[in-house]
Amino acid sequence: MVKYQSPSLDLTFAALADPTRRAMLARLGEEGALTAGELARPFPVSLPAVLKHIAVMADAGLVKREKIGRSVHCRLEPGPMRDAMAWLAETERFWTARLEALAAFIEEEGQWRSEE
Repeated sequence: MVKYQSPSLDLTFAALADPTRRAMLARLGEEGALTAGELARPFPVSLPAVLKHIAVMADAGLVKREKIGRSVHCRLEPGPMRDAMAWLAETERFWTARLEALAAFIEEEGQWRSEE
């Protein structure tokens, strides 16, 4: 089975678990660097809530935040997503192999029983 223990991977998936954070990451991917205020604009949440979302994403390494004057600027960091995609690809290979083996076994069993 796939064995991959990584606290950073746990943080990545925890950050991605929230739909608001996923939408914020998508916006950063599409629009590039945004201030916290710009990032908050389409969401029906307060600026302090947005700042908490940004903190979770920054702790996971998904965004880089920088305070310039009174504004918090955010930009996407792709590294943690690459790690998550690598884990998902390895997990997919593992389960695909197991499911193919199961399908072959079932087909073989069916042929054996039909010969009786």
